[in-house]
Amino acid sequence: MSISQDFELPQDVIFPTGDLYSDEPPLDFELPRDVIFPTKDLESNEPPLESDSHLRQIILLLQCLELWWGNRNDFYASGNLTVYYSSRQPKSEDFRSPDFFVVKNAERHPRKSWVVWQEDGKYPNIIIELISDASVSIDKGLKKQIYQDIFRTPEYFWFDPNNLEFAGFILVGGTYQPLESNNQGWLWSQQLSLYLGIHENKLRYFTNEGLIILTPEEFAEQEKQKSERLAAKLRELGIDPDTI
Repeated sequence: MSISQDFELPQDVIFPTGDLYSDEPPLDFELPRDVIFPTKDLESNEPPLESDSHLRQIILLLQCLELWWGNRNDFYASGNLTVYYSSRQPKSEDFRSPDFFVVKNAERHPRKSWVVWQEDGKYPNIIIELISDASVSIDKGLKKQIYQDIFRTPEYFWFDPNNLEFAGFILVGGTYQPLESNNQGWLWSQQLSLYLGIHENKLRYFTNEGLIILTPEEFAEQEKQKSERLAAKLRELGIDPDTI
């Protein structure tokens, strides 16, 4: 896919180097000498989300992944947060940052924004955009092109919470190629080692075995039911579970 004539690459963009699928940062990464980067913390500068369903979907993706990867500290996941990749990019009103993204091999701590030149040149490994009538042309056009040609993000998905349109792409030879769904309509993410698919009108994660990744509330309810079944079994055996 070539750059459209009306889209010009910023001269000071930090391009990723080396193997796009490597878990290690590029060894030859060097900050451009002719760029003056802001020294203060950069705040996220994103517009309000289109609807409650968009907000709830972002929270759902974040909570489920953070619970599933609860014992890991080598990733950063966020939503509706600005990704600064060039000193000129904050001046552009044509580009808004990902609705949801994950960066692997990054320190897991809160950030005000994702600043590429402060993060060893790392870009998101996976991006999910929640499209709407207002954003569909940008999400399928300019954003997709930026993620492909500048970010070189290995996987890009979009999902419409209103009409449930869902699609995914994987970067092959520098160009996004559509992912093929399985029999359930799910799409496999190599970056997460999980499926993404629609369940009860929401975009959810699934394991390779087909098990849904639980929300914190679902997990708590599951543990409660296990505890109740165990207590019932102990009572059948004449044991008071409250005395154990």
